Amino acid sequence: MSTSESARPVAHYTPARNWMNDPNGLVFHNGRYHLFYQHNPLGSDHRNMSWGHASSPDLVSWDEHPVAIMFDEHEQIYSGSIVADTDNTSGFGDGVRTPLVAVYTSEHGIQTQCLAYSLDDGLTWTKHAGNPVLDRGSAHFRDPKVFRHGAGWVMVAVEAQERRVLLHRSDDLKNWTYLSSYGSAGPVGGVWECPDLFPLVLDGAPDDIRWVLLISLATGGVAGGSGTHYVTGAFDGVRFTPDRDLPEVPADDPRLADLDWVDGGRDCYAGVTFNGLDDSDRTFIAWMSNWDYARSVPTEPWRGAMTVARRLELVTADGRPQLRSTPVLSAGAIVESRTETIAAGKAVASDLPVAARIDLRARLDADGELIVWIAAGDPNEHVTVTCSAGAVSVDRTAATAGDFHPAFASVETVRTPGDGARVDVSIVLDEGSIEVFAAGGLRSITDLAFLGAGQRRMTVEAVGSRVVVDELVVRDLAAPS
Repeated sequence: MSTSESARPVAHYTPARNWMNDPNGLVFHNGRYHLFYQHNPLGSDHRNMSWGHASSPDLVSWDEHPVAIMFDEHEQIYSGSIVADTDNTSGFGDGVRTPLVAVYTSEHGIQTQCLAYSLDDGLTWTKHAGNPVLDRGSAHFRDPKVFRHGAGWVMVAVEAQERRVLLHRSDDLKNWTYLSSYGSAGPVGGVWECPDLFPLVLDGAPDDIRWVLLISLATGGVAGGSGTHYVTGAFDGVRFTPDRDLPEVPADDPRLADLDWVDGGRDCYAGVTFNGLDDSDRTFIAWMSNWDYARSVPTEPWRGAMTVARRLELVTADGRPQLRSTPVLSAGAIVESRTETIAAGKAVASDLPVAARIDLRARLDADGELIVWIAAGDPNEHVTVTCSAGAVSVDRTAATAGDFHPAFASVETVRTPGDGARVDVSIVLDEGSIEVFAAGGLRSITDLAFLGAGQRRMTVEAVGSRVVVDELVVRDLAAPS
C-alpha cells in the first residue's frame, strides 16, 4: 500500500515532495518559528542531504520554502542548528539586519563543522568562506547544537561511534575551543546523534535550575531501533555533570526501561528544541520515523513527517526530575463530549475525524483495563491504546500498511507514575500516526500507524471491571473551534 495526497497528514508537517529526516536549525525569529530539516531535493531516498525549510506563526500551520542550503559536489549538508546573532559577533551582519547563522555538519568523507549565514530571515544563505570552523579529522563528528551562554557561544556535538558528547566554546562562532565531554554512559546500543543541552526550572521553582541533555540513538532505543534518551544535571559553562551516574546499557537490555526517554514509542527521533524562545517556552520537535524502516515507509510523493511540537517542562516524578511534554495543537472544534460509566465487558463507540485530539480521563479498578480501539473502513486495520494500572500500551500490529516492512509491527508499553487507578491520556490521531500523552504528559508513545481509507471509528471498552469515564472529549484538528 502507498498513500497519496488524500492521505497526507493534517496536523503534522510533511514536505510537498521527497525525503525528510532530522529537524535542523530550529529557531524562533521575527515572530515566526523556522523549521529546517534534512532533505533530499531530488528524490524520496536518503541521499543528496540538504536543508529544507518551513516556517510557521503558531507551530500548527506551516509554509514550505525553497531549499535553504543545497548539497553540491564538495559536501552534503548534514544536521546542525541556527542562532540569531543579534550582537553580530560573527561579523556576518550588515549593520541593519540580524544575521541568522547556521552551524552544520559538512559530510565529505570526514565530518567537519561549517557555517552559513542569512540576512533575509532564512530564505537565502551564503556559506562562510573560511569553512570549516571546527575539524577534528573525524569521520563521525557531527550534529552541532549551538546556544548562547553568558558572553559566548557553546556547541554540543557528538563523536557518534565513540558515544561521546563534546562541548566547545566560541566568542565569534568561527573560532572554537574544546571544553569537555560527556559519555559513554546510559544507552550504548547504537551511535549517538543530535544532542541538545538546555536549562529548565524544576517544579516551577526559579531557584532550582537543571540542565537537560538530549541524546538520540540510531539503534538501541527503548522501544527498538531509534530513540531519544535524556539526562538531567548541571552545567557550569564548561562541563555537564549528570544528576546520577549511569552504567553503559546495551540494546535489548531490560535496564533500558529504567533510563529516561523523551518518548516510549518507535517514531520520535533526532528531536531538538528551538533557539530564540524563553526557557519557559522550551519547545521540541522530532522526526517521526525510525531508522529500522524509514527508507521503506509507504507514502508518496513525500517520505517523512515531523511529530507535533511539544512544550517541555521538568517536574519531580518517581523521586527524580523528569520531562513532561504538552502537544502544541490547534484548538479544534469539539465534536463529542461525554461522561459515562462503562460496565465490564461493554463499550461505547464514536465516529472520529481524520485528525483528532482525544482527551480521556477515567477511573479503573485495580484489575481493570480501558481499551481504545481506533479503526477506519476495514475493522481489521486498527490501532489500540490500552490503559491499565501503572501502564499504557499502543498496539499497531494491525496498522502496518500491508506489512510493508518486517520490523514495523510492534507493541509499545510505558510505565506511568502516580495513581494507577486513574487514566489521564491525550491521543493525537492523524493520517499515518498516533501520539499518546499519558500521566499528564510524563509519558508519551509516538508511532506511525496506517489505518487505510474510510470513516474512522473509536470504541472505548471496559475490560475486567467497570470504567468510570469522567471526561471524553474529541476535537477535530482540521476544524476551527
